[in-house]
Amino acid sequence: MSSSPGSSSIRMPGIAPLLVFASIAAMVLLVVGPLAIVFTEAFSKGLSRFFLEIREPDAVAAIRLTLLVAAISVPLNAVFGIAAAWTVAKFEFRGKSLLLTIIDLPFSISPVVSGLVWVLLFGAQGWFGEWLIDHDVKIIFATTGLVLATVLVTLPFVARELIPLMQDQGSDEESAAITLGADGFTTFWKITIPNIKWALLYGVLLCNARAMGEFGAVSVVSGHIRGMTTTLPLHVEVLYNDYDFVGAFAAASLLASLGLVTLVVKTALEWRHAGELSATRRH
Repeated sequence: MSSSPGSSSIRMPGIAPLLVFASIAAMVLLVVGPLAIVFTEAFSKGLSRFFLEIREPDAVAAIRLTLLVAAISVPLNAVFGIAAAWTVAKFEFRGKSLLLTIIDLPFSISPVVSGLVWVLLFGAQGWFGEWLIDHDVKIIFATTGLVLATVLVTLPFVARELIPLMQDQGSDEESAAITLGADGFTTFWKITIPNIKWALLYGVLLCNARAMGEFGAVSVVSGHIRGMTTTLPLHVEVLYNDYDFVGAFAAASLLASLGLVTLVVKTALEWRHAGELSATRRH
């Protein structure tokens, strides 16, 4: 059976079920299977052993440090993302393409390289290393270095969610508000933020998930000091290398749970955002 050039779907009997089956099989093999193994191993010695592992002092310190790094880096990238999206979407200027390229750069380079950048700048043998030592300022092998590495790796997430939306919305509403006498701050809070709130939440959500799960960049700058500079992903590696498999999988299950929660909230935000767009179009 053939379809017209303007048809929105392609009728290929027998092919669609095969593709659906292949997609489901791939997801089960690559996603569901590994997740099931993580949770199975985490609880393999019972609930008491699981809670014992995640309440162990080094595990608690890793959880706290992970939350702290995310609590600092995500708001910083939210502010940067809003500012970058506003600049790109609302203004025309020389270097606009270069700015977009820089925003996307962390997507294209290895997280390990992102960590090495900070070591090159602030390490003991780095460009500013001698000055930092003289003034007793510690960045590498400290929380500050972890935050910087995480900020760099998660830099594009909020900006890249907001830029297409703000470009599509244009600046007519902001211009009308200013014409009617609203100042820039009022226009930003009353017009811009409500228009981008769901995309902003979506970007922050993705940024937070990546910040908590980042391994490569923080591994380079952390020094792997247990109880001090070891985040949860690094804690998983340490336990696994020490052959504490139950502890490693218990910590990994916390990260996996974060991913599942992110997926649920992401789906809810997409549904809510799609519902608002449909209502807007109907009106």
